[in-house]
Order: sequence, then C-alpha cells, then structure tokens
Amino acid sequence: METTRHFTATVYVVHPSDSGDAVALHEHDKHGLWLAPGGHVERDELPHEAGLREVREELGFEVELVADRDDVESETTRSLPQPTHVQLADINVTDEGIGHQHIDLIYYAEAPHRDIDPEPGEQPADHWEWVTNAELADREEIPSDVTEIGRRAIRTVAQQ
Repeated sequence: METTRHFTATVYVVHPSDSGDAVALHEHDKHGLWLAPGGHVERDELPHEAGLREVREELGFEVELVADRDDVESETTRSLPQPTHVQLADINVTDEGIGHQHIDLIYYAEAPHRDIDPEPGEQPADHWEWVTNAELADREEIPSDVTEIGRRAIRTVAQQ
C-alpha cells in the first residue's frame, strides 16, 4: 500500500492571564481528537502562513508566531519562521497499512484575547476551550503529545 503524505501546520495559541495561562484546544469533529488549530498547507502557502490562516479561520483573530528564524539569507533565499516541533501523524490506518499521513509543522503563538469567533464553516466557538497547564495534566481525553506540546507552548509564551 502506498502512503500519501500531506504537509500540515498547527499552532498552539496561548493566552497569558493572571487567572492562568491557557492554550486553545477543541475536539476535532472529523478526527475525534483534542487538537490545536491547524490544517493542510495549501499549494500557494508557506507553512507558517498556513498556520496563521488556520488560526484566523478557526479562532477568528490574528496572532504572531513565537518562532526563531535563521540569520542565513542571500539574494535568492530568505529565512522562514521555524516550527518548534515536526511530527508525523498517521491519519488513515487499515489492516493493509498506513494510507495517509500528515507531516505536521508545529508553531507557538500568543493570543491577543480569549474571544473566539470562527469563520463560517468552522467548528463553533463553544467547541473550543482555553485549557490551563493544570487542566492539561488532568484531562485524560487529550492525547499525550497535545498535552506535552500545550504545556511547552504555555511555558514558552509565558517567558516572552
């Protein structure tokens, strides 16, 4: 069986607050997993642009990525924001093998507020939750990688 792979971009959006820093997560309606905003990188997009677009579509506001850039550039090259994590996710697994995978480029960003207002066609605002570091540890339904990356994103944004 041939495996099809697509590039995706995910952004762990953190809102720092005196009541507890938290990351935006939702139970994805198609995959049934708790995830941060993200999706496929379109043909005309760079990975970080896809992540920013997905945040705008799914959460309804603009963010700035918390990402390093290399300082190596030339007349024909430029540095892009670097993902903090790169993961390979199995999406379609059958007895015959893995039919589809996502190469997920994962970024962190800081939210300007907690008012979620998704674009039409996206999961509604009440499907999203701002999950604190303490809550991440207590929520068994959230996959362990999402918990760990969420905790790291909260810590990283808090140090900005």
